[in-house]
Amino acid sequence: MMRTLLVRGMLAGLIAGVLATLFAYFLGEPSVETAIGLEGTAAHSHSAPDAAPGAHEHSPAEAEPEEEELVTRGVQSTVGLLTGVGLYGVAVGGLFSLAFAFVYGRLGTLRPRVTAALLAGGAFVVVFLVPFLKYPANPPAVGQAGTIGSRTSLYFGFVALSLLIGLLAAAFGRKLADKLGAWRGGLIAAGGYVVLIGVAAALLPSIDEVPTGFPGSTLWTFRLASVGTQLVLWTALGLTFGALAEKALARKEVASPQPG
Repeated sequence: MMRTLLVRGMLAGLIAGVLATLFAYFLGEPSVETAIGLEGTAAHSHSAPDAAPGAHEHSPAEAEPEEEELVTRGVQSTVGLLTGVGLYGVAVGGLFSLAFAFVYGRLGTLRPRVTAALLAGGAFVVVFLVPFLKYPANPPAVGQAGTIGSRTSLYFGFVALSLLIGLLAAAFGRKLADKLGAWRGGLIAAGGYVVLIGVAAALLPSIDEVPTGFPGSTLWTFRLASVGTQLVLWTALGLTFGALAEKALARKEVASPQPG
């Protein structure tokens, strides 16, 4: 059964990845193109010295040839985007199916569809939204080349920390639910997660490398598209996997021999 759920999770992840790619292409790529244009304009203005009257002008033959792109921007924004998001969706779908197999039946008598939807919603908040609020995504032309490593480490470190605190809160809430009821136990666990992750976010360093004069509308549109892409991914994953898992589990119940 675990193999069945894993295959369905990867399939659901692929479907979710395709849908997320379409969202990112139509709603996210325009802001990326704008940011790339701003980056090219800024680089050109910084590299081109002011020409003094009478200064020697280089002939076209003396000009340095521009480096040819190994992968064109058109390929990056289409095939590259689909490949990257699609593979990410498959990987996330596989992990999601393992998490579903672990929590299914431990949240009461919830149907597989409901369990998958709740799990996807929780994963979206813990794995993406909370880390995003601390370290939001930036388009091209935002950020310094020398801080890429530290920014990446801080972001993924905070993702791991959020996931760890989320798992501890879920385990604690499950124990409280047996004593105080599901509603009270869930509220206390959620409150504990908010407090702990808030303290962690306050202690970790902030990063603000948005250059002066960068259009706020472009930055805002890009970040909204980033949130929307992840929301589409996790929503589609939860709904699709829930439907597939419910059918698979129903078949298993029918195929299982009845006692007596």
